[in-house]
Amino acid sequence: MKIKLLLLAGLMALLSACSEAPEQPAPTPAATEQPAPAPTGPVNGDALVSASIGEPSNFIPALASDSASTEITSRVYSGLLKIDKNLNIVPNLAESLEISEDELTFTFRLRKNVRWHDGTPFTSRDAMFSYQLMINPNTPTAYAESYKQVKSAEAPDDYTFIVHYDRPLARALVSWCFDVMPAHLLEGQPLEGHPLARAPIGTGPYKFEKWEPGQRITLAANDDYFEGRPHLDRLVMKIIPDLNAQMMELMAGQLDSMGLTPDQYEEKKADPAFTAQYNMFRYPAFAYTYLGFNLEDPRFADQRVRQAVAYAVDKQELIDGALLGFGAPANGPFTPDMWANNQNVKPYPFDQAKAKALLAEAGWADTDGDGILDKNGEPFQFTLMTNQGNKVREQCGLIIQARLAEVGIKVNLRVVEWAAFVKEYLDKHNFEAVLMAWTVPIEPDLYDVWHSSKTKEGELNFISYKNEEVDRLIDESRFTLDQPTRKKAYDRIQEIFYEEAPYVFLFVPDALPVYSSRIIGVETSPGGIGHNLKDWYVPLNKQIYAR
Repeated sequence: MKIKLLLLAGLMALLSACSEAPEQPAPTPAATEQPAPAPTGPVNGDALVSASIGEPSNFIPALASDSASTEITSRVYSGLLKIDKNLNIVPNLAESLEISEDELTFTFRLRKNVRWHDGTPFTSRDAMFSYQLMINPNTPTAYAESYKQVKSAEAPDDYTFIVHYDRPLARALVSWCFDVMPAHLLEGQPLEGHPLARAPIGTGPYKFEKWEPGQRITLAANDDYFEGRPHLDRLVMKIIPDLNAQMMELMAGQLDSMGLTPDQYEEKKADPAFTAQYNMFRYPAFAYTYLGFNLEDPRFADQRVRQAVAYAVDKQELIDGALLGFGAPANGPFTPDMWANNQNVKPYPFDQAKAKALLAEAGWADTDGDGILDKNGEPFQFTLMTNQGNKVREQCGLIIQARLAEVGIKVNLRVVEWAAFVKEYLDKHNFEAVLMAWTVPIEPDLYDVWHSSKTKEGELNFISYKNEEVDRLIDESRFTLDQPTRKKAYDRIQEIFYEEAPYVFLFVPDALPVYSSRIIGVETSPGGIGHNLKDWYVPLNKQIYAR
């Protein structure tokens, strides 16, 4: 006997709409006659022009691991399932899903009215190909683990796709929200250098139109989208690495949307002219910012040193100084209000005396009186790296630099362009410490970031963290649907993280996006902003970009 899929709480916050319009959209000519009354309901036309601090790296979903890339792929491709505004998992390319009573067999009934952007019909061949691509050991993807848990898969006809598991998988449903890739274009082809990496063809609401490196990516509305054509004709993502430059373009009318820094938000919320032109939003982000150590570095291999850094950094100072209060302290790899978070584990308190004692215990002392600790003749100094274009992280880096100097550690800050930061430093473990952030999945799974098997080049455990008990608890939490069992495992993992301090968990920031008030339909939800992008529109009398 089979049971129908219920609306179950799902994975990560939907990415906010950070996509946009033509290369340099031309304003519609001014009317010379009295215009007719504008329709009051949704209409087609115009464009949404947003900004990204980073250049995308790859538009093949299996290889797209950075936010600039996934912001585009999320509009071009579709999954068998999707996450709605209330974080429920609902059908998408599948019109329905049946789950066996033992929760080991999923039967997807696929839509019959879907076409790829090149006109080829979507079928179960595409679902099967995407699954096989994800588990292929030659596919350099960070997202394979959930699919490796599938025992077998079958496609008995063009519109049925079935997967079987050996044991229940907590993230099974969420995994099928991942973008399905086109078999007819990728099958038998090497992914490296494939044309789809730069010119994707999907089944989603927007079609790829143009990528001008260093400038912008343009998407056009898909007239044949299976859920109906989006109202906005185009989405344009401008690549602007500096947030101050983004603000200048916003004020000049060259952008419709961007994520504000806390100081920008504070300044603009009191400006009536700005708030009349733009709608400002604030909500807790599904993310946390952290200072991560390269645990292969002999200095940071010492747990006492990591703990000392955690005590020496004032997290509330970071929130007040860099975020202007727009955030909350982080106590682990979950947001504070998540069910998986261990409320009994508190953030490290600011205690520089404790930090100095731990450093002394680890053998660090200022033997030459220059204010910098040394050991075996080597001064304690390290480079803290972060990505270009994130003013908050740069400010946090300066605050951390000042506080660690007070306990005798010299910090050199280095800001690197995003793509190079990922490819040349993180992927290759070529760093001493990093100031970074992770998006937090609503359906928690710590495997890719924390399991000791995920430390190879290009994988996400780039700090090289290894702990046998954590590995066991991660596996235990992944392979059960019983939430109390999972909660117990996550609670213990957070206790271990507190003791070992592989990261200094800093804060959970507030998201502060702003959108032009001419865009109608933008709304916040438990899933953030962007869940209903297809329904956003601009009234005819406010449209400024020609088709």
